[in-house]
Amino acid sequence: MLATRRSAIASLPIRGLLALPTSVRQLLPLGRAFATATDSVSPVASNVEARTPPYPKLLKRLEEVRRLLPNRKLTLAEKILFSHLDNPEESLLGGTDNGASIRGRATLKLKPDRVAMQDASAQMALLQFMSCGLPTTAVPASIHCDHMIVGEKGADVDLPNSIAGNKEVYDFLESAAKKYGIEFWPPGAGIIHQAVLENYAAPGLMMLGTDSHTPNAGGLGAIAIGVGGADAVDALVDAPWELKAPKIRGVRLEGKLSGWVSPKDVILALAGKLTVRGGTGYIIEYHGPGVESLSCTGMATVCNMGAEIGATTSIFPFTPSSHVPYLQATHRSSIAEQALRIASGPQNLLAADAGAQYDDEVVINLSELEPHINGPFTPDLSTPLSAFKATVEANAWPETFGAGLIGSCTNSSYADMTRCESLVRQASEAGLKPKADFFITPGSEQIRATVDRDGLMQSFETAGGMVLANACGPCIGQWSRTDGVNKGEANAIFTSYNRNFPGRNDGNRQTMNFLASPELVTAMSYAGRTDFNPMTDTIPLPNGQSFRFAPPAGTDLPSAGFAVGNPHFQPTPPVADSSVEVAIDPESDRLAVLEPFEPFPREDLTGLRVLVKVKGQCTTDTISAAGPWLKYKGHLPNISENTLIGAISADTEAVNTVTDFDGSSHTIPDLAKKWKSESQPWIVVAEHNYGEGSAREHAALQPRYLGCRIVLAKSFARIHETNLKKQGVVPLTFADEADYDRLAGCDEVRTEGLYDVLQRGGKGEVSLVVKKQGSGEEVRVPVKCNLSPDQCGFILAGSALNLLAKKGKST
Repeated sequence: MLATRRSAIASLPIRGLLALPTSVRQLLPLGRAFATATDSVSPVASNVEARTPPYPKLLKRLEEVRRLLPNRKLTLAEKILFSHLDNPEESLLGGTDNGASIRGRATLKLKPDRVAMQDASAQMALLQFMSCGLPTTAVPASIHCDHMIVGEKGADVDLPNSIAGNKEVYDFLESAAKKYGIEFWPPGAGIIHQAVLENYAAPGLMMLGTDSHTPNAGGLGAIAIGVGGADAVDALVDAPWELKAPKIRGVRLEGKLSGWVSPKDVILALAGKLTVRGGTGYIIEYHGPGVESLSCTGMATVCNMGAEIGATTSIFPFTPSSHVPYLQATHRSSIAEQALRIASGPQNLLAADAGAQYDDEVVINLSELEPHINGPFTPDLSTPLSAFKATVEANAWPETFGAGLIGSCTNSSYADMTRCESLVRQASEAGLKPKADFFITPGSEQIRATVDRDGLMQSFETAGGMVLANACGPCIGQWSRTDGVNKGEANAIFTSYNRNFPGRNDGNRQTMNFLASPELVTAMSYAGRTDFNPMTDTIPLPNGQSFRFAPPAGTDLPSAGFAVGNPHFQPTPPVADSSVEVAIDPESDRLAVLEPFEPFPREDLTGLRVLVKVKGQCTTDTISAAGPWLKYKGHLPNISENTLIGAISADTEAVNTVTDFDGSSHTIPDLAKKWKSESQPWIVVAEHNYGEGSAREHAALQPRYLGCRIVLAKSFARIHETNLKKQGVVPLTFADEADYDRLAGCDEVRTEGLYDVLQRGGKGEVSLVVKKQGSGEEVRVPVKCNLSPDQCGFILAGSALNLLAKKGKST
């Protein structure tokens, strides 16, 4: 189904996929093509007009908002959000004291401009979209094949192996893309967030993406929000997408970065200040004179990791000194020109109003900032570099580490790569090789081809670095380690990634992943020690002398322009073809057509049982592990076999171990399947920030499929709470967090008032009556229920998809 393009990629000989030397270039009909700053070649199938935000429409809507809120100074985030409202008057004035209390209260019904999907999440999103029966998507959309490519032996081997191993899924994705007019970026083209920044992000744009790091596009002045597949389907079918109006936290940047300090350190330090829950319910809006000192890609790095503090999204204002050169270098000069006109006009959509108020503000002086290292096991455990050696000693963390990994969607820009290469060059000239294994992941084919053309790739490879495919790879668990580290063995790695939950990278929960800038990871890889400080420490040389790194130096944009690279990695045209048959094998174990969930009963829920009382951190990795499980993303029954396998039971104090009514021991998914076969519905009880991490809607779909009706937690991560509602699972929070201690596995639960609340559009009180297993004692647990009228409709119908499918069929 993938025509000859992907088979040509997969059949290219060694080095053919990446460097494309003369012998291989002759195999390609177009040869190798490089773009320069003046090239007219566009790296995407759609023209630049199709990728330009609808500025006239947005400005007109902003005028309407001004009339409704005549005395309100708007932040940048509010301007872009409000200019995408389906009905400004309904969203802004209803239930907000006539517009006086919008943040945290208003329900915004929005019409995004674009949707982007990565291959793992696109499968379920497309399966849901197909159920709606529409001939094409209502807004432009793209699919990016980046999550299912394993990093093991290098791109030349890994990419063709991954293409062959995932052929069935790629066939499905490309056939669906062609049928519905979606741009399809094949495996090897790059990571979704880097491709979006290079091609689709634009000042003033509003985009939904089926990945939690979608806010990466905020580095180019876009409101880009990570969502589950069901939320993406809202936009794809032209249904308003609903968002509780976020609060706005301002981050004022002062001073200027210098030396070893990088944009990554801005967000690493902020994560330490705010924690993984500090951004929940907020948009992070950067402003201040320090913004001018950051590159566009540096801003994207900062926004990317806003997901790690739970923020709805993050955004920078349109900054001509950074954004115009980047837009021009990526063949979007016309967008830069329009943005400049808007920024100088009376209705500046692309910056906050003077005097706009933030709900609170953090000030970061870039001139005083130092490099930070975050981790292990959580991205908000932040330590300044100067204090890290003492912290390693105090915590008895490993003194050596086995691998340094740079790149990923967070840090694979040309600036990142040139700064890292400057360090590699210094060390190579001194005769040094990395003591830790050193891996490089280009974020896109455009970056890969450009750094290869400019000689950087040769520096990395000559130093002993292994270049992985233009894909997520080790960052999301697609890493097959070959260094002899066994599961359960404590060890350390350093990465320039964004997330470091236990077991995330290599499936080993004892691997300590320390997050840092790519420059710091590169330098430390030459020492191979966690207590090495490249700003002050030296490395001994064989001749008895010592070597000390000079600060890294790099270039924001290539002087010769970006190279286009392998033409086989270009996307398909966004033209719908109804004659294309979507490729799904009825016997497949990778793809399965979705069956609708049953609607909510016409009464309160009774006879529920507590499947597991989760102790401590419970991320979406915990609920639906990635790594080897990614291959089942399109097959709900199969991927449900991993449900909550990373959860620690508060009753058994063990990972993935719970007991049934008779005291028998089971894994969590096995007991869930057993109860499902017995028509026994169940609930999950959890602690704070349940569902933090990836925008992985399978973490909601799988429990729902296996019989979960309620998740009761101390608090929820934003995306996951929304995903639960979309799939018909009711998220409830404790009115008194101490009540967490009153529940245990196998307790029987019934709801009181929930059905009435659903019928009344979210208004009313809800309690749970818990009958203790064994004693039969009953306790009442008051809970909070945060549901909008639309969300109540989703739950009553059984899922949001049930409603959308009904609407699609009637249309």
